[in-house]
Amino acid sequence: MFSSDAIDRMTPTIPKMPVFDGHNDTLVALHLPGDEAPRSFFERSDRGHIDLPRALEGGFAGGLFGICVPPTPDMHSFLGSGPPPSDAGYDVPLPPPLDHAYAKDMTVAVMADLFRLETESGGRMKVVRTAREMQTCVEDGFIAAVLHFEGAEAIDDGLDALHAFYAAGLRSLGIVWSRPNAFATGVPFRFPGSPDTGSGLSDAGRELVRACNELGIMLDLAHLNERGFWDVAALSDAPLAVTHAAAHALCPSTRNLTDKQLDAVGASGGVVGVAFHVGNLRADGRQDADTPLSEIVRHVDYIARRIGIDHVAFGSDFDGAIMPAELGDVAALPTLVEAMRMHGFEESDLRKVTHENWLRVLEQTWKS
Repeated sequence: MFSSDAIDRMTPTIPKMPVFDGHNDTLVALHLPGDEAPRSFFERSDRGHIDLPRALEGGFAGGLFGICVPPTPDMHSFLGSGPPPSDAGYDVPLPPPLDHAYAKDMTVAVMADLFRLETESGGRMKVVRTAREMQTCVEDGFIAAVLHFEGAEAIDDGLDALHAFYAAGLRSLGIVWSRPNAFATGVPFRFPGSPDTGSGLSDAGRELVRACNELGIMLDLAHLNERGFWDVAALSDAPLAVTHAAAHALCPSTRNLTDKQLDAVGASGGVVGVAFHVGNLRADGRQDADTPLSEIVRHVDYIARRIGIDHVAFGSDFDGAIMPAELGDVAALPTLVEAMRMHGFEESDLRKVTHENWLRVLEQTWKS
């Protein structure tokens, strides 16, 4: 780990085009390294996708740091392995619901990791709770970390824990991962397939939506099935947000959004973070790292043309998915920005996609 003096010598360079990202799984990857030795967030590594040196090099301004609880404490591989490559597609059954007590304990442990990283970063990283804090971090070239739950299993159906987690810093909540819980049901990993895979929100799920609106917690509709999506759209008074997905019209994975869903996000003033996971980008759905950056640009362009440039952003899924080989880690983000520039995106468009759209939606949702 770097000493505080070493961290101080990392003078942040404020990039011309900072990137605020909709989703990463870095906290869980650090907490549960699987069969490999643990890696430090403060030391440059050739493993994983995000650490502090590579983040500063790539202009990573921050994003939603997700906590997705694995089925068992020793099973980290589910976050990034995905279904095997196949020309015939895939259909992975939904896993069973998590035990609430286990999910809560694991979530608290990973949250503690985040707060320790904030302390040890020497001010280079801040867990942000207000729009002003977030904007200041982006302007000053430091990392703004938004505490995000990818799945609400740690929250009881009486929502007591929701209020406690909010007081601790929770500002973004994915209702589900790809499994059922007390509030809703996620989509299975299936290709080709429709996101219309099951029932909508439970009564507890409806109460969760209302409570998040009242508190000012952004609701993330990634991994949620289509009926659940429409239930949230009908209930929520906040802009609709999908942190990491892509266009179903270009890649018919259950994890992607249909044109009607995209239209609803745009009409609400919301945003879709385009995931970099190759299996959600490619027309053939293959989990193949030999995938050009033009696939990411293709989805950004499609969504921008469909619902407007104000409603599309990045949602990488770093440390939780298979990236295109050209985008090996967070340090390579300028390569993606340049690919978009070469495609014809103007500088004002690039600012919106790389950070302004996320900052706007979070500010409107947080109400502070």
